[in-house]
Amino acid sequence: MKKIWMLGLLVFGLIACSPSEEELMQAGMEKMDTQQWEDAVSIFDRVLEKNAGQSQAINAKGVALFQQEKYKEAISVFSEAIEVDSASYKPWFNRGNAHFELGNLKEAVSDYNMANRLDPQQTDIYYNRGLALLGIEYYEDAILDFDMALQVNPNQALVYFNKGKAQMGNNDPIGALESLTNAVNLDPKNGAAYYLLGVTRLSALNEKSEGCADLKMALSLGYQEAESWVKDFCQ
Repeated sequence: MKKIWMLGLLVFGLIACSPSEEELMQAGMEKMDTQQWEDAVSIFDRVLEKNAGQSQAINAKGVALFQQEKYKEAISVFSEAIEVDSASYKPWFNRGNAHFELGNLKEAVSDYNMANRLDPQQTDIYYNRGLALLGIEYYEDAILDFDMALQVNPNQALVYFNKGKAQMGNNDPIGALESLTNAVNLDPKNGAAYYLLGVTRLSALNEKSEGCADLKMALSLGYQEAESWVKDFCQ
């Protein structure tokens, strides 16, 4: 009888100490903070056992899967989050990011568009959508998005770099020169930006001396694609 009573007491204790939905969410977010993605997914699944419509848990689970590069699974989970709460920009934005990683650029743009409509103040949307638009060669639209991102923070070397790439695609070498110059001023170790600067100066502006200097700088920074240009045009 004593053993049975103790077992009953143990079961009662486990039930009484079962973590609440809020406690599980906090534990899951703590796992996210320490990049323990698999553990976070397990905890969010426990939340969803308690409340299948907990949109924050669904979205967070999708983020944890994304961080593990399980992009297809993440897309499925973000889609669930959208079904539960289509008015939040977050799952749309996150699903767009997963599509982007898989190379589904048009799908990514579509999700970014919806995220932007729901919350136009989120500047990360502009940069990520700009990258997707650049990838599908919608250069003018990409430039507009990069400009929106730069309005919020003009000290973003990568934004200038990708804006320069879009301007090159849009047959605007003068604009590309300005953007790429801003990029290397903000990040002097960006060999790819020096490479594009050199190519632009040589091929579009006939500035051999300056272009060769940029190409040699790119090569010195380890950007090997500059080597053939240096050999062909800068000897």
